[in-house]
Amino acid sequence: MTSLRVDEIAAELQAEFTGDGSVSITGVAGIRYAKAGDLAYVSQLRYAADAEKTSASALIVGKDWIKPLPIPVIKVDKPEAAFTRIAIKLAPSPIEYLPGVHPTAVISPDAVLGKDVHVGPYCVIGRDVEIGDRTVLVGQNFIADGVTIGVDGLLYPQVTIREHVRIGDRVILHNGVVIGSDGFGYEADARGVRTKVPQIGIVQIGNDVEMGSNSTVDRARFGKTIIGNGVKIDNLVQIAHNVTIGDHVVIVAQVGVAGSALIGKHCILAGQVGIAGHVKIGDGVVVAAQSGVTKDIPSKSMVMGFPATPVKEFGVNQANLNRIPHLKKRVAELEARIKALEEKA
Repeated sequence: MTSLRVDEIAAELQAEFTGDGSVSITGVAGIRYAKAGDLAYVSQLRYAADAEKTSASALIVGKDWIKPLPIPVIKVDKPEAAFTRIAIKLAPSPIEYLPGVHPTAVISPDAVLGKDVHVGPYCVIGRDVEIGDRTVLVGQNFIADGVTIGVDGLLYPQVTIREHVRIGDRVILHNGVVIGSDGFGYEADARGVRTKVPQIGIVQIGNDVEMGSNSTVDRARFGKTIIGNGVKIDNLVQIAHNVTIGDHVVIVAQVGVAGSALIGKHCILAGQVGIAGHVKIGDGVVVAAQSGVTKDIPSKSMVMGFPATPVKEFGVNQANLNRIPHLKKRVAELEARIKALEEKA
């Protein structure tokens, strides 16, 4: 078990601390669930009550913390970042996937595997596949014909990569991710009978992308569906055909992006956001949770609601809605007064 003393943690963070520096820390936990031996953190003074009741053996706090505590306290500029840094040091060693191919794997003879690739149990690798050095297929992965995957990738179990998809370097795909399934495209005749439109494009994923469990990216109807470099995608996200997502975008759980939408760089789409087809979202846009984007959004905007509107405008509209009961009451009172005056006339 890895352990660090409080004074060692403070030295690592180049931070001041109060209390017993010899206290040993063997784990990390949230402030409410920590036990003896754990390090916890609080990022805001409003959590002072939780800090007073915690069973943690030490606490990381902000430099503005003034509440005395009976346990060692380490003061830093950014408690969450500091806590993460120590959590990594105390975490168990990562699982090591040794180079080699499991005997149950089925690999086309013309597939090309780079140096030190790990292919786990029951993987299927199709024709003309290229997999870069040190990439890991943990197990039960399906890699279709013509796929290319860069170096240092990590594919967790039951990831499916359909034909001719291109994936960059250092890409992490969690359980159940599907890349390159057909886009949702049909044409209806005069009787309303729908015929499938062939989806003959591909998906192109950049470097340093991570996708959460059971998320999907559809292949383009023609051309490419593009995921830029450094994009981070949470669980249960759907990205439709011919979408383009710029570099370093963050997409939180249960977001749906409809076909041919264009999302700029460094955007944040919070949980359960819906993006309509063919809209254009500029760089640096933040879309609040459960918002619906139905029209283009300029760069550096923050929007929320349905349809998504600038945050200040949304706040004014919401305040006006909240005034409706009061206005109804006032209208009823005025009507009663008018009626009384009419009866006296």
